[in-house]
Amino acid sequence: MLYFALGWAASAHGGAVAGIVLTAIVLPRVALLLVGGAIGDRLGARRVMIAGDAVMIAVSVLLAALAHRLGAEPWLLIGAGVAVGCVDAFYLPASGSMPRRLVGKEQLPRALALRQVGAQVVTVGGGPLGGVLVGVAGLAGAALVDAVTFVVVLAVLIVVRPRQDVPAAPAGKHVLREAADGVRVGLGDAVLRPGLLLVGAAAGFLLPVVPLLLPLLARDRGWGVGVAGLVVSAQGAGMIAITLGVARRGPLGRPGTLAACGLTVAGSGVLALAVAPAGGAALAAGLVIGLGNGLFASHIGPLIATVAPESHLSRIQALLVLAQSLPLLVMNNALGSLADLAGTTLTVVVCATAVTGTGLLALLSRPLRTAHAVTGPA
Repeated sequence: MLYFALGWAASAHGGAVAGIVLTAIVLPRVALLLVGGAIGDRLGARRVMIAGDAVMIAVSVLLAALAHRLGAEPWLLIGAGVAVGCVDAFYLPASGSMPRRLVGKEQLPRALALRQVGAQVVTVGGGPLGGVLVGVAGLAGAALVDAVTFVVVLAVLIVVRPRQDVPAAPAGKHVLREAADGVRVGLGDAVLRPGLLLVGAAAGFLLPVVPLLLPLLARDRGWGVGVAGLVVSAQGAGMIAITLGVARRGPLGRPGTLAACGLTVAGSGVLALAVAPAGGAALAAGLVIGLGNGLFASHIGPLIATVAPESHLSRIQALLVLAQSLPLLVMNNALGSLADLAGTTLTVVVCATAVTGTGLLALLSRPLRTAHAVTGPA
C-alpha cells in the first residue's frame, strides 16, 4: 500500500520525480542488503524485524503528519523512500530467514510455499487497496493506515517466538567482514552458487516479462488493457496453483531438478506469449508462465533455505534478495531500450531463449540436479 501511495503521489510531479522516488527505495535496499543480513545473523532475525517494524511505525506516522501539513512535496517523498529502502535492507533478509527458524527442515518447503501464496495475494490486493486509500484519504491517510498495519505485525512478532534453536552468529568480526563472509559461503557452496545464479537469471529475464513487456506487446497487437490484465491474472493463478500444491503435499521431487524444469516451462510460456496471435492464446501463455514460475520459485527457495548454514541464514537470504534486485535494476532498463530499438516481439523472444537456456544449463549442474528434497508428513 505504501509503495503504491508513494509512487502515485510522486507521479503528480512528473515522471522524473516518480523515477527518483522509486530509485530512492531500491538503491539503499541494494546497497545495505549484505550488511542487513550480517546484522540479522548477529542479533537474531526476530529482533531485527521488531526494530524494523517499530521504525516503520514512526516513519509512517511522521509521513502522515508532514503530508497532511505540507502536502506531498518531492523532498518528503524521496525521504520516505530512502527510509523504506533502508529498513527493507535489514528487514528482508531477517524475514526471509524466519520460516527456517519457525519450522523444522522437513516442513520448510510447505511453509515457504504458504509464504509465497501470501505474497501473491498481497501483490494482487495491495495495489488496488492503496489506490482506494489514496483516493479517499490521500497520502496522509494511506500512511496512517500503513502505520496501523505495522502495529499489528509488531504485536504478532512480540507474541510469536521461533521454535527452532538457531544460534546467533558470534560478534567477533567487523560487520563488513561478516557480510563478506556471507558472500564467500554463498558463492563457494556447490548448491548455493548455481541456485543463486538461477535466481539472478530468472529475475533478469523472466520477472520483467509480465510487468514491463506484456503492456508493450498488448499495445502493439491491439489486445487492450483488459486482455493484458487477464494475462497478469492467469500468470498469478498459475503460480498460486503450484505453490498451493506444494503447501499441501510438500515438494514434488528433487528441488534443483524441478526448479530448472520450472524455468524451461516458464521459458516456453514466454515464447508462446511472443507469438500469440490473439488474446486467448496470450491467456494460455500467461498461465504456462505462472505454472513454470511457481514450480521454479516453490522449489529453489526451500533448497537455498535448507542448504544455508544455520550461522548464515540471514546473510544467505540477503544474497538471495540481492540476486533478485540487481538484475532487475539493470534488465528493466535494458529490455525497455531493446524493445524500443528492435521491437517488443524480438525482446520477448530474447527473454524466452535466455530463460529456457538457463533452465537447460542448470540441469547440467550435478550438485543442483541431484540435491534431494526435504520432505515431511502431509
